[in-house]
Amino acid sequence: MKHKLKRIITLAILIVINFVLQSTVFGFHSLSVITPNLLLILTMSFGLMRGRKEGLLVGACSGLLVDIFFSSILGPYMLLYMFIGYINGFFHKNYMIEDVLLPLIVIIVDDFLFNTIIYIVSFLLKNKTNYGVYLLHVSGRICGKRILRGGQACGQRNELFRT
Repeated sequence: MKHKLKRIITLAILIVINFVLQSTVFGFHSLSVITPNLLLILTMSFGLMRGRKEGLLVGACSGLLVDIFFSSILGPYMLLYMFIGYINGFFHKNYMIEDVLLPLIVIIVDDFLFNTIIYIVSFLLKNKTNYGVYLLHVSGRICGKRILRGGQACGQRNELFRT
């Protein structure tokens, strides 16, 4: 009983610290508009290391914090983080501490899935349907390069997201 309570308190502290770091320090000191999603990394880590139930729990708590502080409605981020934590829990049996490739592949897929779902919810509901331009813009930022389009770099003031 004491051990379980200690784990819950440690988990809550980890989630709060990651949330504070993500929303304050990394929000202001970003590298080329790229900031790490620490809550997604934490959710992925607990899903891989501890299983579906723990990934779901960490995802629910992380998403709830994001919904409370940054969303106008309660639930979308919580549902998304829970889904990702639960899906990552399926890889729990395949995960070995020495293996670096599995967590790397899982976090790449998780980040792509997370941002695609956010795009669908945010932009498609506002009738901005140019997903190809969005994908090129984001992948260009991730690679640290500017993708040339029509002789001009993506980062210039002729916004690509104009519809």
